[in-house]
Amino acid sequence: MLTDGWRRVPRGVVVLGFVSLLMDASSELVHALLPLFMVTVLGASTLVVGVIEGIAEATAMVVKVFSGYLSDLTRRRKPLVLLGYGLGAASKLAFPLATTLGFVAGARFVDRIGKGIRGAPRDALIADLTPPEARGASFGLRQALDTVGAIAGPLLALGAMAWFAGDFRAAFWIAVIPAVLCVLLIALGVEEPAHAQAGKPQAPITLADLHRLDRRFVIVTAIAVLLTLARFSEAFLVLRAQGVGMALASVPWVMVAMTIVYALVAFPAGVLADHGHLPRLIAGGLAALVAGDVVLAQAAGPTGVLAGAALWGLHLALTQGLLSALVAAVAPPDLRGTAFGVFNLACGVALFLASALAGLLWEAIGPQATFYTGAGFTLLAMAGLWWRRRDIPALA
Repeated sequence: MLTDGWRRVPRGVVVLGFVSLLMDASSELVHALLPLFMVTVLGASTLVVGVIEGIAEATAMVVKVFSGYLSDLTRRRKPLVLLGYGLGAASKLAFPLATTLGFVAGARFVDRIGKGIRGAPRDALIADLTPPEARGASFGLRQALDTVGAIAGPLLALGAMAWFAGDFRAAFWIAVIPAVLCVLLIALGVEEPAHAQAGKPQAPITLADLHRLDRRFVIVTAIAVLLTLARFSEAFLVLRAQGVGMALASVPWVMVAMTIVYALVAFPAGVLADHGHLPRLIAGGLAALVAGDVVLAQAAGPTGVLAGAALWGLHLALTQGLLSALVAAVAPPDLRGTAFGVFNLACGVALFLASALAGLLWEAIGPQATFYTGAGFTLLAMAGLWWRRRDIPALA
C-alpha cells in the first residue's frame, strides 16, 4: 500500500517536500534554541516568549490569506512560494546578530511573514499537481519530509552547541546553509502545471465567491481551530524540558523525539486516509494529544517530557497533513489558495490566543495548568468531531 501511495505522488510534490525539509531544518535549528536564548541570554520571561511566539505565528497565518488570494487571482503559485522561502532564508541572517528582544522579535516576524507568503500558494500548488486519489499521500509525504527537516534541525542544534561550546550565536549561523539551498531548489526544481495557469481570471475574487467555500469547509476549519487552541507553540515543550532539569545542551532532544514520530507516521497516515480511514485517523490524533498533554503535565524528569513530546508528534502526524488534504478536497480549484489562506488565518488567530494563554497560565499557576488546559480543549475538539462525524468529507 505504501509503495503504491509513493508512486502516485507527482514529482513536483516530492521536490516541494525536499524544499520544506531544508527550510524546516534551518527553522527548527533556530527554534530549538531560541526560547532558551531569549530567556537565558536576553532575559525574557516565559510570558514574553509566549507572546512573541504567538504574534509571530499568527502573523504568518494572516499573511497566508493575502498570498493565497493573490495566487488565485494571478493563477501563479511559484513566484509567491519563491518569495516566501527567500524571506525565510534572509531572516536567518538576523538571529546570530541579535542583541535585544526587539531584534529577535523583528527577525521572527520577517521569518513568519515569509512562511505566510509561501504557505497557502504552496499547498494550493500541491493540490494543483495532485490527482484526487493521491491527496492524502501527497500532503502526507510533504508533511513527512518537512518533519525530517524538523528532526535534522534540533540534531544540528545539538551538534552546533557541542561544537561551539554552548555559543548560541555561532549555532545560529549554521541555519543559514540549508535555508539558501532551499531557495535554490524551489527556483530550479519546481514547475507549475500548465492547466493551473491556463486562462486569466475575469475579475477579482469577491465575497460572493467565498460562499462557494461551503459547510464542509467550515467544519474542517472549525475542527482545526479547536486543535490549534489545544496545541500551543512547541516552545513550551522546550521550556518544560528545562524546567524538569534537562541540561541545556540536551534540550533539543525533545524536538527530536516529537519529530521522529511525526516523520515516521505522516506518510502512512496519508495513504490510509486515501483508503477511507480518515475519521479514525483524526480521532486517534486527538486521543494522542490528550495523552501527551497529561504526560507533560505530570512529567517529573526528562523521560516524561520525551514521552509527552513523542505523543505530540503522533498527534501531528495523524492530523496536520490530513486537514490540509481535506481543505484541498472541499475547496473549488480556482479558490484553493484563498481557502488555504482563510483556513490558516483562523488557525493563526487560535494559535496566538493559545500561546498567549499558555504563557499566562505558566506564569500565574505553573506548567501543569498549561498542559491540562490544552487537554481540555482537545476533549472539546473530540466532542465536536463526534457530533459532526457524518459531515467529514472523503478525500477523493
